[in-house]
Amino acid sequence: MTENRSDARARAELVFSKLQSPASAHDRAFDEINAIRAAEAEKTQKLREMRLAKELQEKEALKSGSTIGRPEAP
Repeated sequence: MTENRSDARARAELVFSKLQSPASAHDRAFDEINAIRAAEAEKTQKLREMRLAKELQEKEALKSGSTIGRPEAP
């Protein structure tokens, strides 16, 4: 009787582990995709901030009549 239980348990654990393996690989793939998306979003945010800062600097330079950021006339 004990032998039947251990065999059944071993089979059940084998089936369960086969079911869990693809889910783990699936989860790892989604974790990697999410990490890539987060890095892209962070990079996009930094570029946006840099662009806005540059635009503000150029706008203030135009208001003050400064030549900062403008090419020199030949």
